[in-house]
Amino acid sequence: MASNASKLKAVLFDRDGTLVVDVPYNGDPARVEPYPGARRVLDGLRGMGLATGVLSNQSGIARGLLTAEEVDSVNARVEDLLGPFDVWEVCPHGADDGCVCRKPAPGMIHSACRRLGIDPSEAAFIGDIGSDVEAAAAAGARGVLVPTPQTRAEEVEAAPEVAADLEQAVALLFPESVFRNSVLHEPVLRGPA
Repeated sequence: MASNASKLKAVLFDRDGTLVVDVPYNGDPARVEPYPGARRVLDGLRGMGLATGVLSNQSGIARGLLTAEEVDSVNARVEDLLGPFDVWEVCPHGADDGCVCRKPAPGMIHSACRRLGIDPSEAAFIGDIGSDVEAAAAAGARGVLVPTPQTRAEEVEAAPEVAADLEQAVALLFPESVFRNSVLHEPVLRGPA
């Protein structure tokens, strides 16, 4: 799969459990905690001239646990801490709403790629659960799973590519990049401290 690395123009990320510690239904920007190394990885991608984006299921909106404004404020805090993203996509629907955007459906990836002016085959999507890599596959993008302690074993087994952390995920996508030399030799335990 490394052969398509040269044609990648964007790396898209799940938000909770991938870029930041997952706080269920978080509407409080003060609770946003980036994973170690996330800013370094994102800055490295930006330095390579790649677009970056965040795609996030936020069913708490449909469930009445969060407002769209609270999600926007959390997203703004993520951007304050991790730098500017070229595109944001949020699915506010619940699991039973039948929308085309909620992962594992490919709608957010398709929308992000349209907005970036690229084909989904020119994007990679990095996430922490099976629906993230399933959405990538459904969209025709490359998917990499970065499991946390909450990721189910069957999701790890089914994923086409698995990395210990964000640096290793990007090293898989760009084997000739600086990320190959900076990959941590021992995986970082991901999850709430």
